[in-house]
Amino acid sequence: MKIRTQSVQMHIEIPKDAALILKILNDAGYEAFIVGGCVRDSLMGRTPEDWDITTSAAPEDVKRLFHATVDTGIRHGTVTVVIRHTGYEVTTYRIDGTYSDGRHPDAVYFTSDLIEDLKRRDFTINAMAYNPNIGLVDVFGGMADLEQKVIRCVGNPEERFTEDALRMLRAVRFSAQLGFEIEPETWQAIPKLAENLTRISKERIRAELDKLLLSGAPEKIRLCYTSGMSQYIMPWLDTMFATSQNTLNHKWDVGTHTMAVLAHTRADRYLRWAALLHDVGKPQCKTVEADGDHFHGHAVYSAAIAGQVMQELKFDNRTKRAVVGLVRHHRDHPELSAAGIRHSMYEIGTDLYPLWLELRLADVEGKSKGDREHVRTKLEWIQKTCREILSAGDCLQIRDLEISGRDLLEAGVKPGEAVGAVLEGLLDYVLDHPEANQKEFLLPFGMELYHERMQKKQE
Repeated sequence: MKIRTQSVQMHIEIPKDAALILKILNDAGYEAFIVGGCVRDSLMGRTPEDWDITTSAAPEDVKRLFHATVDTGIRHGTVTVVIRHTGYEVTTYRIDGTYSDGRHPDAVYFTSDLIEDLKRRDFTINAMAYNPNIGLVDVFGGMADLEQKVIRCVGNPEERFTEDALRMLRAVRFSAQLGFEIEPETWQAIPKLAENLTRISKERIRAELDKLLLSGAPEKIRLCYTSGMSQYIMPWLDTMFATSQNTLNHKWDVGTHTMAVLAHTRADRYLRWAALLHDVGKPQCKTVEADGDHFHGHAVYSAAIAGQVMQELKFDNRTKRAVVGLVRHHRDHPELSAAGIRHSMYEIGTDLYPLWLELRLADVEGKSKGDREHVRTKLEWIQKTCREILSAGDCLQIRDLEISGRDLLEAGVKPGEAVGAVLEGLLDYVLDHPEANQKEFLLPFGMELYHERMQKKQE
């Protein structure tokens, strides 16, 4: 096997099944290398999520050499080889044709030259290949850029971004994930071509934003604004940065405050998206009054916009409900008593409540000093009380009541909305008096509530 380039001798530990695929392809007379992200992550001491393989073998040759394969991307030369229930993508060296849609190559041409295949990749750190026999193949300076912590396009940045506009967003995502800087020439190409992102599907944009927000530096989403990308994929972010806050508790504009909140959140999908969108409605709610700026009702307005954003980015309903719920309640101030916290937990939802507390604490960190210590102390008390309530097993929702709708029906409540209304009335009482969650108390009390309801209707 002869590679027409310089290679660096080093050792990367490859999973035995991936190494077996390389050996089988090599023994059959073909070149084969692990490539892309798995090489990058291995060189950085990170554990790769996937092990992708590139080879001079045509797809039909790969299928002939392995028993279990799946045609995952056969048109583009990708066959998934399955070994012990794990899939490894094996892709034939290829040259991409023109990208008339700014998303996908119009045609793909297979080649026997590894370097031609590496040329088409996005960034130098993703354009390295490795084989235990050959070593590291690095013709674009990927190793040097890893050492210098730089995101640099392979070749001409404008050409790479014109081929696939999503690469501009990927540059920011890798910067956030790896803690690297985007080199000047690559960075300067983004504003020129940012509008091309309008041609990218919402699903692909959402996937990149997800990875960015779940990175170690989610606040780097600000680069989408400073580069001009956000005006095409999330214009509401531009509006947030353009909205000042002249208040006692804020020294930054809405966008900068939001970045500070993001920086203080844990890497949870619901939490990070809620942090990004928690004040998205502030620009529309802003009023300038004698004592400063006000944003009355911004939590409700932000929740409505968050729902629209979630819809546009085609999020699943579960994520949408969680994020919108957190945004809607992020300004809630529960009564500082055990009963008040139980009512708050019911209103927000026991599953979301820990995340709500984390969002509230992060929101405090994104403000001016003001009464920050006082608010943090209150939130920490709420957090402690919440843990005690959960530990005690207190009833926090209708299904936890020691009485059911069937019990009420059997006791004489007529079917219909009255059943739900009585159960809600019982829960409201039990949230104040958790010790009352006993069937022998709830059943007669429930009937009292029912008869009161019926009497009011007759009046």
